[in-house]
This record gives sequence, C-alpha cells and structure tokens, in this order.
Amino acid sequence: MPTIATAYSARAAEYADTLGSMDAVHPSDRQLVDTWARTVAGRVLDAGCGPGHWTDFLHTRGVDVRGIDLAPEFVDHARATYPDVTLERGDIDAIDERDGSLGGILAWFSTIHHEPAQIHVPLTEFARVLRPGGTLLLGYFDGAAIEPFDHAVVRAYRWPANELSAALDAAGFDIIETHR
Repeated sequence: MPTIATAYSARAAEYADTLGSMDAVHPSDRQLVDTWARTVAGRVLDAGCGPGHWTDFLHTRGVDVRGIDLAPEFVDHARATYPDVTLERGDIDAIDERDGSLGGILAWFSTIHHEPAQIHVPLTEFARVLRPGGTLLLGYFDGAAIEPFDHAVVRAYRWPANELSAALDAAGFDIIETHR
C-alpha cells in the first residue's frame, strides 16, 4: 500500500479540482466549522489541510490559522491558490508547535487513514499542542464498527462515535459534543 503522502501526491491535482474548494463543501459542514471557529481563542492549526480551502475559510473569518499537509503538491497548490494564508509541509503525527501553544485544531477528515492501532499518535499530538481549554474539531467517517474501506485515494477507516470518543478520551480530550 502506498504511503498516505505518496497516494495524495499522485492525485493532488484531481483531488483539488474535485473537492478543493468551499463550493464542494456541504453547507452543514461549513456551518459547523464556522460556528466552531467563532469560539476558538488563539492560533489554529488546520491539520492535514489538503488543498487549503478550509485554511483559507478560517483565514477569511479573521482566524490566525496555519495549514499543514504531508503532500508537497497540496501545499504548492494551496500556496498558489491562497497566497495570503500560511501553508507548510508538515506531519500531524509530529506537529512543529510548542506544547500548549494552540487555541484550536481543525482535523477535517485528516486522521481517517491512520490504522486503528495508530490513531493515538495524531490524537496525542493534538492534545500536546493545544493549550488548556483549546478545542479540536475532528471530521471522520461514521460507521457501525471500526472498519477499513476503499477510499478514493488510499485505505481509510470508519469509526463508531463511541469508539473514536474513547480514543480521544485516552489521548486526554473531553468530548463536548458529537455530530452525525
């Protein structure tokens, strides 16, 4: 199986054309992220920003945001499309931020490719870099059981809300609310 970065790099242009704009975002997702962004105090990380449309969405709302992604093609595309936004190559499993330095993290479907036995790695990193009282907004694919599926780019996993909540709890998070 190709690495996540390799798989996304190979399809970055296609992905950006198909899903890389706010026009492709469901209105309820946009509303959820917008509502969350208004509650965040401090800097925000768009973890696994892909083509950068969510990073720009937050930036245009006055959020001090930085986007990171493993795929250099996504970062290049995002920088060209959104030149006023801070976008960098980065790994959600090893975030280049000081402990407790962020007010919020948007991880919009960016942990879906982690093997279930490794989901603790990014979640623990998120907890490390968030300040006390900081918030994580995590998008994922809901399912009846933890199960792999053939995602268009590379294998991904569905999670039942209670199982993902348990993983978040183990990483040190308090679950405020879930949406389906």
